[in-house]
Order: sequence, then structure tokens, then C-alpha cells
Amino acid sequence: MLLDGLHLVEDAVGAGITLETVAFTARVLSTAEGAHLAETLSGASLEVVEVSGSMMAAMSPVPSPSGVVAIATRPASSISKTLAVAPQLVLLAVDVQDPGNVGAIVRASEAGGATGVAFCGASADPFGWKALRGSMGSALRLPTVAGVSLDCALAAARERHLRVVATLPRGGARPETIDLRQPTALLFGGEGPGLPDAVLDSADARVSIPMQAPVESLNIAVAAALLVYEAASQRGSI
Repeated sequence: MLLDGLHLVEDAVGAGITLETVAFTARVLSTAEGAHLAETLSGASLEVVEVSGSMMAAMSPVPSPSGVVAIATRPASSISKTLAVAPQLVLLAVDVQDPGNVGAIVRASEAGGATGVAFCGASADPFGWKALRGSMGSALRLPTVAGVSLDCALAAARERHLRVVATLPRGGARPETIDLRQPTALLFGGEGPGLPDAVLDSADARVSIPMQAPVESLNIAVAAALLVYEAASQRGSI
């Protein structure tokens, strides 16, 4: 993984992620926070280097480099690990293509007490640099898996007796009428097409977030956050 930013690297250290190389600019090393991080890393078995501003600009993927980048090992992930913590509240997101949305979904999921997130189909990589910045470190802590097929994810959820609740813009039950206290997999379709009819038909329940006309749908990360927080409210977890 490519980590960009002081706080993201700090989150990786806190989460026990293995860092291979960390590069700092002199500007960041001159700050108290940057110097403290560099000192923390100095005793570890990794490479810590100081680079010029121009070199940092070449290394960083963002237009305005933060002054810290790192190469790190991706956290171990699997659908089994993502479904392991009971009572489960797992998000299964299908074909979510915007890395910013992927990161925001993971961030909202951790904040609202979800137990895991699985990105299925053609979803963007939650461990890509842009998604990692969007998740603000949540993907390094919350069990998160990518590249799993929807059939595999659903089969694993069914095997663990999770109730599958599919989301759609209109026609589903109101969130507060759905019992989200029991082990649950919340199923979300990607930007635009949503979930196929066959997937909707196979779900145990359908849920829709009420909206004022003429709005037809919500951003997927917003919808995920609203439903995660409804579940948290029902469970009394926040």
C-alpha cells in the first residue's frame, strides 16, 4: 500500500501495519509531530529516509504533497475475517467504482460500529491510496476485504445465518421498521445501476431511505452511513 500523509502513517503504526519504507521532507521533520513520528520509527526494522521537496512531489500521488509517504504491507483480509465478529453488521458493496466513495463507506462503517465491509465485483480497491485517504485510516483497523465475488460473500453470510437486507432507492421498507439488531448483511449496489433484480429478489428484506422529491437517490456512502447509524441506534452501541 502507498500511504500518504502524517496521520495516515501514524494510524498504520497504531494498527500494527508493517511499514517497509517511510520518506519525510525536511519541512515535516522540523515539526514536533513529524520529528516524533520519525523517532518512533527509528527503532523499527524499516527504512526511514529524508527526501527533497521535488522528490516528494514525484513520490506522492496528490497535487499538494503532505511531506510524508510510506510503503506498507496490506493488512491480511478475507471474507471469513470480515464476518467473524458477532453480532455482525457487515456491509457488502457491489461495483462501487469511485475510490472516494469506497473510503467514505469504510470510514462511516467504523464510526457507526459496523463489524466489517466487503467490496465485491468491480469495486475500487479500499487499499488504494485515494480510498485509504478517504477512509482516514479506518480500512487499516476495520476488517475489510476486496476482490470477493458477491456470490461468495452472500454464501458466507448465509452460512453464518446473517439476515441479508438489500438497499434500493424506492419501494423498500423504512429503515426504522427493519430489525437491524440481529446479525445483518447490508447489501449496496454501485453508483448508477444499483443492485440487479435477481439480487434484490434473493434478499430477506429490502430497505429504502425516505427522500423528498425530486431527489431520486442518495450518494452510496451517505446511504451507507445513514443505515449504519440506524443499526447503531437500534443496537444502542453509540
